Amino acid sequence: MILTGMGPVNPMETDAAKLFASFYSIYSGVAFLSISVVFLAPLAHRILHLFHAEK
Repeated sequence: MILTGMGPVNPMETDAAKLFASFYSIYSGVAFLSISVVFLAPLAHRILHLFHAEK
């Protein structure tokens, strides 16, 4: 929900809810990027080997 930009269904009224949503969105973004990099690293490594980029 947070990564797609839809946002919460109901408006958050308390400061605790707003802080939780802020930290959760930062955590979700970092987790999404980290997992994406872990899955795409072997593919990028193979492409670099195909182009002999290590020289």
